[in-house]
Amino acid sequence: MVHACGHAWTHDLSSRAADRRGSFARWLSGRDCTDCWKAARDSDTAGREEWLAAKRAEEQEAATAWARQFDMPPLEGPEKALAWGERSRHQLVTAAHTALVAEGTWDDVDWAALEEKTRSISRAGWWIDQRDADGADLPELLDAASDADRGTENPYR
Repeated sequence: MVHACGHAWTHDLSSRAADRRGSFARWLSGRDCTDCWKAARDSDTAGREEWLAAKRAEEQEAATAWARQFDMPPLEGPEKALAWGERSRHQLVTAAHTALVAEGTWDDVDWAALEEKTRSISRAGWWIDQRDADGADLPELLDAASDADRGTENPYR
């Protein structure tokens, strides 16, 4: 088979069902061969790293401005975790505001109470650990963190 890059490769398609081999062969022929694909990927690594650094800088700037605007305390932890923790906190809290207030039924009083609990968590690692959480889960996560800080297990969960 000749790939889009012009290189000819032999592919074993015997593991594919007979009725799917033709379409897979057409798909392969429209792609670069493995060697060319890897070379393009490796040469693009610098561009990808620059893009990621720029994205992280933009996210960090937004998180810092947000923390200043809403009087969030500085986070504590290892130096290399602080910026990540700030970005994680910003993303989770803004997602929570969207889910609970903008799209949900919470009012300003409910949000103010949650915002105060948010200020009580100053460990960067905690925010990093919650980075994949759904915004609507923030109240429960903050309650669990408060229970853990007191050294008690909440019997109602």
